[in-house]
Amino acid sequence: MSRSGKDPNERLKTGKKRSTSSVRWLTRQLNDPYVKQAKAEGWRSRAAFKLIEIDQKFGLIKGAKRVVDLGIAPGGWAQVIRKINPKACVVGIDLLPTEPIEGVTIFEMDFMADEAPAALAEALDGQPDLILSDMAANTVGHKQTDHLRTMGLVETAADFAIGHLAPGGAFVAKVLAGGTDAELLALLKKHFATVKHAKPPSSRKDSSEWYVIAQGFKGA
Repeated sequence: MSRSGKDPNERLKTGKKRSTSSVRWLTRQLNDPYVKQAKAEGWRSRAAFKLIEIDQKFGLIKGAKRVVDLGIAPGGWAQVIRKINPKACVVGIDLLPTEPIEGVTIFEMDFMADEAPAALAEALDGQPDLILSDMAANTVGHKQTDHLRTMGLVETAADFAIGHLAPGGAFVAKVLAGGTDAELLALLKKHFATVKHAKPPSSRKDSSEWYVIAQGFKGA
């Protein structure tokens, strides 16, 4: 037992209306130090620490004047941007509703919709220096299908970045185990000075997620 009198390996009882997988997820959340730290520090999600760690390694946020946050909900990444660089203009988009964040323009719409790129560009009133994507497709339980769906989002985000980034800008996107597909990796290397993969310490060890970080945009 811990000093607080609570079992450090706190577990939830399986209720009749709660599936085994949801109990497993809730138990993991309760025992996740990053979840607890996020709550204590006022971050909307533990994902905030992933961006903090990526930024500490690659120095992306401080010099950015305009930032696009793709898959903004629940808003943890936008919070990090606002804290590190309060003067940056931040625009985000997500299918899910996102509570307002001071200084951030949020679109509740599908990034894959034809009108989405124009809406984001118009809201920025200038070329973005940094485009972030923490998007992932809803999983269906079939590995190959899930991979293809998520990589489809990454490819669309990369196309958006190549079409809108300011010279010297950066693009960060969540990818799955194995990193970026060869074709997309070649495309990024063509348009950016450096392309690297990273798995932040706060990313769960059992998670297949990695991030691709492309810096020094050379132009479309």
